[in-house]
Amino acid sequence: MIAALGTPEIIGICVVVAVLFGGAKIPKFARSLGQAQKEFKKGLEEGTKEDGASKSE
Repeated sequence: MIAALGTPEIIGICVVVAVLFGGAKIPKFARSLGQAQKEFKKGLEEGTKEDGASKSE
């Protein structure tokens, strides 16, 4: 499904997002997405460390 998205579709989605959220909220939204991704990766690393510690016991 994602492979079916071409350049015109992506541009259209960006325009719709810009109209719905407005120019001022988009950077704030992008920043919160980046923080969420950072926290997710941190959680994955912690989970991997805990799995490794329990397997060695």
